[in-house]
Formats: sequence, C-alpha cells, structure tokens
Amino acid sequence: MSLLKKLKGTGVAVVTPFKKDLSIDFDAIKNIVDYLVNNGINYIVVQGTTGESSTMTNDEKIISRKAFVEANYGRIPLVLGLGSNDTMSLLNQLKDADCNGYSAILSVTPYYNKPSMKGLYNHFSLLAQTSELPIILYNVPSRTGCNMLPETTIRLAKEFKNIIGIKEASGDLNQVKQLISDCPDDFLIISGDDDTASQTVLMGGDGVISVVAGCIPKEFSEIINLSIHKNELESQLKFKIIKPLLNYLFEEGNPSGIKAALSFLNLCENNLRLPLVPVSNQLNDKIENSISTIKKDY
Repeated sequence: MSLLKKLKGTGVAVVTPFKKDLSIDFDAIKNIVDYLVNNGINYIVVQGTTGESSTMTNDEKIISRKAFVEANYGRIPLVLGLGSNDTMSLLNQLKDADCNGYSAILSVTPYYNKPSMKGLYNHFSLLAQTSELPIILYNVPSRTGCNMLPETTIRLAKEFKNIIGIKEASGDLNQVKQLISDCPDDFLIISGDDDTASQTVLMGGDGVISVVAGCIPKEFSEIINLSIHKNELESQLKFKIIKPLLNYLFEEGNPSGIKAALSFLNLCENNLRLPLVPVSNQLNDKIENSISTIKKDY
C-alpha cells in the first residue's frame, strides 16, 4: 500500500506522557501506542502541539521520538512534528534529526511573526528542497496567528511533489472546499479540526489528525470511515454521541483535556509541563462521565 493510502483515515496527534517528576514516561508511551494501534488508528503524529514539544529539550525530543518508533515497531506509519518560526533553524533541525522509523513530517506554519503568503511560500519551498521525507503542511491560525490561504497551499502542492498534503485546522469549510477542489488529486486534505472532520471528509477530504481519537480511537475512526463511505446520516448520529466529550476536551485547552481522559483510561498520568496545567476538578468529572457514557451507549 502506498504512503498516501496509509495516511488516509484517522491519525492521532499523540501526547507525550510525563511522570510525576515531569520526566518522560516510556512505559506509558508503549501503553498509548498499543491502545491506538489495537483500536484501528491509521497513523500517529508525534511531537506536535498535543505532544507538548515546545516544552521539551532537544535531547528529550530525540529520546522520545525513538521511544515511539520502538513502541510501534512498524505496525502503522509515524509522522514527526517538526516546525519553527525561524526557517534556517528548521532546516538545521531537519538536517540533524534522526527520522528513522518516520514516514513523513508535519510542519506548522511559522507562528508569532505572522509571515506574508510570499514568506510562507518561501519557507515551505526551502523545507521541500531540504527534506528527504514527504511533508504535510499544517495550517492552524488559532495557534499561529497566521492563516495560509488556499492559493498558497495549492501552489506548493502543484510545485513540490514531496509536499503531499495539508492538515487544515482553520475550521473554515469554505477554505477546505477550495483546497479539495483545486489541489492535485494525489494531495491529501486532512482535517485538523475534530469538530468539522466528518464534514471535511464528506466533502471529499481524506481524513483527520485528531485529538479526541486519542482517547476514543475506535469510536472516532468509525465516524471517519462512515464519512469516507458517504454514510452521512449514521456518521452524524455517531458524532452526536461523542460531541459533548469533544467540547470538554478543549474547554480548558489542549492537551490538558486529553491527558485527563487518558489518565481516566489508565494509559498515562495526568501531568503537564508549565505553562500548561491539568483541567479543573469539575471539568475532569465531566470528561470521565462523558467517556463512560460513550463506552456504554456508542
């Protein structure tokens, strides 16, 4: 099966589990990877925003990414999050990174410094010319302060064969529709917004890189698969069941919500590195009750 086919369906933006002393919990990495693989996830994204990569040292990133490779042992594709708002720094990271065991990289639009569309094009052009691995672009304006417009994505998709897709997390379905319409047929349009993922797939998108699927992988994968097969009514009915949990997971920020959920499932401890903190007790109870309801009613 080609890589493009393997990266269709449901990917999970995975957490980095920490022990109480905030060191990396390698046993929990294995638990989480087994849980995701055994419940139908198509691929895993390591060291993205959900993985708290911004609070990890370079040495921790190296050790952690190797731990995910060992835990996975080739069962499903792994995608490595690798981004920066300093283009030259990103290129140097890429040259130095050991990407053995990874099938592609996911690279976010530069954050904070708000580049123009020309700046974004030049940034990803240099990345495409440097990377030995295929690249999935990542557009998430709510976090970066920068929205990469479809015209720029489409240009990159047509000019660089190793730019194979985009994780589109703008939440703007008109923007998604333009990407689906005008990008090459072999370019992946992946939702980065759990709330509109099913709609994106029903419109012709290729799947999702999900947060909520990190705790309910089987259930969310089924919703996406129903959407892939254009079973709109059933996918919507299933989505209504999980919608409260989705809202709760993001109510006090990500990955605070998903770590509370994973802790309830005994997959990792509920520890985050500052400035992130665990969710409130009230929200934690809602998350736990919602998961219990889904497991009972779904």
